Amino acid sequence: MRSRELLQYYRRLRHQTLTVVDVETTGSCVPGQRVIEISLLKASLEQGILDHRAWLLDPDIPIPPSIVRLTGITPEMVAQGSDPAVIWPEIQADLESGTLTAHNLAFDYGFLQMEYGRLGIPFVRPKPDQFCTLQLARLLLPDLPSRSLPALVEHFQLQLGGPLVAGGKYSHRAAADALACWLLAERLLQQVYCEPEEQILARFGRQWIPVSEAAQILGCSTREARAQMETAGLMARASRSGAYLYRRDEVEALAERSVAAEAAD
Repeated sequence: MRSRELLQYYRRLRHQTLTVVDVETTGSCVPGQRVIEISLLKASLEQGILDHRAWLLDPDIPIPPSIVRLTGITPEMVAQGSDPAVIWPEIQADLESGTLTAHNLAFDYGFLQMEYGRLGIPFVRPKPDQFCTLQLARLLLPDLPSRSLPALVEHFQLQLGGPLVAGGKYSHRAAADALACWLLAERLLQQVYCEPEEQILARFGRQWIPVSEAAQILGCSTREARAQMETAGLMARASRSGAYLYRRDEVEALAERSVAAEAAD
C-alpha cells in the first residue's frame, strides 16, 4: 500500500478492538518448533485493557538452553503447564476476533498457524484484520537505530510495572511482551490520529523499503522495479544484510509519474 492508504488503515484502527498476542517458543518459526508460552491481551484506545491472560504450554519437546536463558522458562515449568490440545481450541474464538496484533506479527502468526495446523484446525486472519506494530514503528520512526520491542519501550519510556519487570526492565515473557506491545500500539496509533496528516505522510516517506515493497508500489516485478528506479536515478542504500533499500516517498513519486505518463499516452 502507498502512504495515504496506510494512513487511512492505521487511523481506522483507533476504533477497533486489538487482540494482542505474544508467543515464546522453542526456536524459529519452522516445522518441529513449538510454542511454550502464549499471552492474549484485548484492548482498545477507547476502553483500555479489557482482558490479559497467559498460559505456559507443555511442548513435549526439549527446550534449548539458549531459550531457557532468554526467557527463564524451564522444562520443569512447562511440565506443569497446560495441554496445548486443550488451550488452543479454548482461545481460538478470542484469536479470531478483533484485529490480530503483535510486534513482528509474521513470527507470532506463523506459530499460531503451525500450532492450529497440528490439531487439524485452519487458522487464517485476513490482512485487514492484522496489525504489526513493528511495521508502523518503521513508518513513524524511520531514523531510529532499532525498532525492536525493548528499544521502543526504552524510547517511549513505557511503564509496564508490577511483576512484569525485572531489574527495571520487563522480562522476556509473553505477558510482559503482550503488554509492551499494547502500550506501544496505543502510543503509535494516538500519534497517527492526532498529528497533522501531511506531517505523518512526511514521516512515512522517509522509510527505507526493500525492492519487493517498491515493486508492489510500482505494480511490476522486482527486476522491472530495479530497472525503473535505476533509470530514474533513485538513491539506494544497503541494509545490514546487504539488500538494497529505497526511500518510500521517492518510489511513490516515481509511481505517480509513471501513471501520469501512461495517461498522457
